[in-house]
Amino acid sequence: MLNKVLKHAERTSPKYKWIALSNTTLGMLMASINATSLIIALPVIFRGIKINPLSANSFSYLLWILLGYMLVTAILVVSLGRLGDMYGRVKMYNIGFVIFSLGALLAGFTWSHGSTGAIELIIFRMVQAVGGALLMANSAAILTDAFPHNQRGMALGINQIAALAGSFFGILVGGFLAQFSWRWVFLFNVPVGIVGIIWSYIALKEIDVFHPAKIDWIGNITFAAGLAMVLIGLTYGIKPYGSSDMGWSSPMVISLIAAGIVVLLLFALLERKVKEPMFKLDLFKIRAFTAGNVAGLLAAMGRGGLQFMLIMWLQGIWLPLHGYAFTNTPLWAGIYMIPTTIGFLIAGPVSGWLSDKYGARPFATGGMLIAALSFGLMMMLPVNFPYYLFAIILLINGLSFGMFSSPNTAGIMNSVPSEFRGVASGMRATFMNVGMPLSIGIFFSLMIVGLTSSVPGSIYHGLINNGVSAQLATHLSHLPAISYLFAAFLGYNPLKTLLGPKVLSTLHPSAAARLTSKEYFPKLIATPFKHGLVVVLTFAIITCLVAAYASWLRGGKYISEENDGTKKLSEQAV
Repeated sequence: MLNKVLKHAERTSPKYKWIALSNTTLGMLMASINATSLIIALPVIFRGIKINPLSANSFSYLLWILLGYMLVTAILVVSLGRLGDMYGRVKMYNIGFVIFSLGALLAGFTWSHGSTGAIELIIFRMVQAVGGALLMANSAAILTDAFPHNQRGMALGINQIAALAGSFFGILVGGFLAQFSWRWVFLFNVPVGIVGIIWSYIALKEIDVFHPAKIDWIGNITFAAGLAMVLIGLTYGIKPYGSSDMGWSSPMVISLIAAGIVVLLLFALLERKVKEPMFKLDLFKIRAFTAGNVAGLLAAMGRGGLQFMLIMWLQGIWLPLHGYAFTNTPLWAGIYMIPTTIGFLIAGPVSGWLSDKYGARPFATGGMLIAALSFGLMMMLPVNFPYYLFAIILLINGLSFGMFSSPNTAGIMNSVPSEFRGVASGMRATFMNVGMPLSIGIFFSLMIVGLTSSVPGSIYHGLINNGVSAQLATHLSHLPAISYLFAAFLGYNPLKTLLGPKVLSTLHPSAAARLTSKEYFPKLIATPFKHGLVVVLTFAIITCLVAAYASWLRGGKYISEENDGTKKLSEQAV
């Protein structure tokens, strides 16, 4: 009993809780900087390892470099959160710093070129993902241990703001470092990681009591296998298959998704019979926990893939139409997305602080309703919009998700008993990380359907009218629409890259200049892209509205409390 009192005093110590917040914030900052710096530096990385982004096999490499990290993180966060409950959250968090930094070091020294170099880079990114999963699974639990329940929303809000701020700084860091060498995009993380490792080992302490248990190997294996199959199937669903622009008819995709669902159902049945399960299904009996996670999943689905769509809108259409060279569009697209970051930075801490007093429901629900409104306003914009209108809508969107994020996280973490905070944090992170690849699969599929209905004919007639042979024009017009999207995303002028200097040299100089100009390709795809964007935004609005409803169902302010070793759940009306 005395030990418990001392632990509680340490947890509420003003000094220690800020140490915990600053260190976990550094971890989130490092992980988010790494993610966005990679996106901006991808053109340089592909050139560095000598990969042509428009070749048939390159799409798979691009897909795995972008999504492999997310898939590994989504698969592992629950298991690693459970290990934190069993052996110490700080210990697992420290190990995460080490593995993340090691993965960055290996990626920075990728030694091969071509497909071998791409595979090495994918593997090293997955090593980083293991470290990132350890950081993500345990950081929220460490903060929940360190802060009293009436300050957790504020602490988690600051932590998540750092993650978003890191995504902005990552754009600048990636754009700057890529000017010297693509390797520095990864190696930049190493000194930051070393500081974090030393600091976390010296300063962080285990607050809550360990809960040793046997590792649920059957649960870990079935969950990882089932989720991996579903997510890999969804990922390959947007890859062209045969004569189709997408892979949803591929036997491999269908088999992976179906088998994954069966294995996940088997996992749920087995977890009911395991004495010490890795996935604490009983936590779903807590209304605030279940509603918060459903809302978090839907919010991730509404926002995740749409970020890629907005970046492609800027990089593939708006920026070239406004005189920016394709090679410069990745960096400038990130800069023009800054209003979203500003909105999040404003709303995150304020909503977190207010949710500590009034509960998560009004802020998380309101945030999702405003997000739906922002997507509706975005739908009304013309393709070549006035930037100030776009910036205002992005600001509203950032405010809405900032308003939702920290209260929702605090509501989830406050609702569970302390001994399950690690696994609860992992489960929360799983829902969030699964939402991203789900969103990307759905959003890209909807966009490709919109593009393929009219882009091939426009490309064919445009090429023929400028002197390109009918045979080549037919071939290029039937290339998968995803190729054009990713070419623009990587900062390439698609037609200039596809035609190549040999073909361009045979055309009349004025025709060649017209086809490879900054404006020709954007004007070609502007109308079809807008049609696809309307469909995508409609889906985003629906997910946000359903997320708002799920968030409202969480009920009033809900906090799990411990009294003399017994657990009591108390609910207060807001």
